[in-house]
Amino acid sequence: MGLRKNLNRMDQKIFIKTFGCQMNEYDSNRIYDSVKKIGYTKTERYEDAHCYLLNTCHIRDKAKEKVYHEIGRVKKIFRSKKKTACDYSRMCSTS
Repeated sequence: MGLRKNLNRMDQKIFIKTFGCQMNEYDSNRIYDSVKKIGYTKTERYEDAHCYLLNTCHIRDKAKEKVYHEIGRVKKIFRSKKKTACDYSRMCSTS
C-alpha cells in the first residue's frame, strides 16, 4: 500500500507563481527542490497542476495586491476542477 501511494504521488504536478523580489524567486526554487524530492514535477501550465503554489512578499504592497487578486482567480479555477490550491506565502526580511 505504501509503495502504491508513493507511485501515485509521482504523477503529481506543481505550478509555482512568484510575486516580489529576487529573494522570492530564490525561495520558489528552494520550495520546488523540496517537493521534487517527494515526487512532484514542475509544470508551466496551471491547468495541469495538482498543486498551485503562490509565493509572495508581504513587505511590498504591489506584490501583496497581485497575490490577493491571484488567489481569487485561482479559487475559481480549482473549484471548477475540484482540485486543491496551495497557498504559500513567506515574509521577506529587509535586513
